[in-house]
Amino acid sequence: MSEESVYVVKTTANQERSVANILGQLALRDHYDIRAILVPDELRGYILVESGDRDELAQAVQMVQHARSLVQGESNIEEVEHFLTPKPTVTGISVDSIVELISGPFKGEKARVKRVDEAHEEITVELFEAMVPIPVTVRGDHVRVLKREGE
Repeated sequence: MSEESVYVVKTTANQERSVANILGQLALRDHYDIRAILVPDELRGYILVESGDRDELAQAVQMVQHARSLVQGESNIEEVEHFLTPKPTVTGISVDSIVELISGPFKGEKARVKRVDEAHEEITVELFEAMVPIPVTVRGDHVRVLKREGE
């Protein structure tokens, strides 16, 4: 057993955060050797748990509602490191892409991307329905790409 083993816990879909919270509370209350819990957005139905004792973790997982099972095998920090680095919210958005605003006062509006500011994670768009094309700057996570430039 290595010092920094990372285990994968299968959960009910969309219950990853609640499983992580309850598992964290259990670890504190019952002194389980759980060092870190990670809930990556990209992994639906799974959470990553750093623990020194697999059997102890398996026991804790059985006590948590919506925690299905402990996946066979183990990983190390290097293998899950890419989940620890946040990706910029404007990744995959380019000038002339067609987007839909999913938050804010223009929610539901479709627009064309005019500028991408990766440093501030913002994009400037022009709304299709506007009488006069007015540039509106929004956060990258407030839009959903409908059609990428060149498609």
